[in-house]
Amino acid sequence: MRESRVSNLLPFGFGAWLFFSAYLCSLLLLGWLGRKARKEDSLQDFYLAGRGFSFFVLFLTLYATQYSGNTVFGVTGASYRLGFPWLISVHYMLAIIVFMRTYAFKLQTLARSRNYVTPVDYLKDRFHSRLLATISSIVMIVALSNYLLAQLMTMGRALQGLAGPAGDIAYNYGVISLALIMVIYGTLGGLRAIAWTDVIQGSVLFVGFFVLLLLVINQFGPLSIATETIAKASDLDKLERPNSSMLREWLSYIFLVGIGGALYPQFIQRIYSARTTQGLRQSFAVMAFMPFITALIAVIIGIYALAYIPGLEGAATDQALSSILRIVQEQSLFGYALVVLIFSAVLAALMSTADSAMLSISSMFIKDIYGVHIRPNASEQELTRLGKRCSWIVVGLLSLLAILLKEQTSLIGLLDRKFDLLVQLAPAFMLGIHWSGLRTGPVLIGLVLGIIIALTLAFGPFSFVVAGKVWGFHPGLYGLAVNLSYAILGSRWLARRENFDPI
Repeated sequence: MRESRVSNLLPFGFGAWLFFSAYLCSLLLLGWLGRKARKEDSLQDFYLAGRGFSFFVLFLTLYATQYSGNTVFGVTGASYRLGFPWLISVHYMLAIIVFMRTYAFKLQTLARSRNYVTPVDYLKDRFHSRLLATISSIVMIVALSNYLLAQLMTMGRALQGLAGPAGDIAYNYGVISLALIMVIYGTLGGLRAIAWTDVIQGSVLFVGFFVLLLLVINQFGPLSIATETIAKASDLDKLERPNSSMLREWLSYIFLVGIGGALYPQFIQRIYSARTTQGLRQSFAVMAFMPFITALIAVIIGIYALAYIPGLEGAATDQALSSILRIVQEQSLFGYALVVLIFSAVLAALMSTADSAMLSISSMFIKDIYGVHIRPNASEQELTRLGKRCSWIVVGLLSLLAILLKEQTSLIGLLDRKFDLLVQLAPAFMLGIHWSGLRTGPVLIGLVLGIIIALTLAFGPFSFVVAGKVWGFHPGLYGLAVNLSYAILGSRWLARRENFDPI
């Protein structure tokens, strides 16, 4: 009965799509205004907005970038599959801010004095190794391409869940149309335009999540009733307290996502873009409260979907939020209007993260790979122009891949592999910025070893790897343990060897 009722719901009407169209056109307008506001045709102006972000803009662009499609759809979908144990998402979102604080303030000061543009600029300056810089660029580009793919897939699923029987067609249109709008305003105005759109998107997302929680409680009743419904359906494993295995998995996610998320290239470039260190500190202070407003609400929505929309399986669980919205929208004109606003917030979360990933990929490829290995004498104007073209190519290829993989991959699965790679950069960034004794050779070898171990455990045919984890911990953490140990012990051994004075 419940499933039939959901499948017969109508998608949004003409007025809603007119509102979405106006909203999306406003993003194009901001892209054009960002282009008009540029001060010079340089990499620093295009990719860092001239390092002029104040506290207000910096906070909202960090917020809109961190809370992405993985939050509004991936976390909701994971909560649908796992139940209350996925409260861990609140903890790992908070851990990102904790680990960012370990290096962000000192890095911002260095970036301003030494004109860093990409994350790899710091590594070049600190370790003076082209090989280390190149490998790090490749790791970041691969991880961000994974991330951008997840956002594009979520754009499609945002429409798929609302379109009913025409879901497959809506998925394709969602991926293509939203990706096209994103790449247009992103390449028009660079990070300046993206930050301006983030101010709107972050504000809408912030308000939208509050409204969403009130709507769902009004529609379905208290969370306690939803919990009782789940228990009556014999899904008791989704209500249990975490056992020792689950606690290990929780700890794994806190470290994996906390460290990996803190090393997102788009976050590092926003650190570079801060006008002052004080503004950066204030932004992080406010960001520490956002997991309780955003990720926690996403978990609660997943619990309501589990209780009242049974039957979703596999990748379809990432449509749990859309399915909840479709039920709410038919109840009243007021509910319909509020769901339109919330869906705009969902689009905001998707695009504000995807555009940042797109810009970071193009900046690292053009400056750290093309500008170093292919055309070292290229001017900044040429690199900036090629960076825009690179954005179009990357988004086009990943959009095609998102369409081809729409039924095969869950968002959380994509998230895990991305972080397995990113955490391997932690010794170079988080340790290297504080410890002058960290040496280039051990860092390079440790990075390579960490990557090999993480990928081998993740994709190798090992019986002890269960659900992508070894004894509850992600492969990336085993790689990081070896990576960090080699970097520290190797650096200390080199220091003792250099200081040894034979008699």
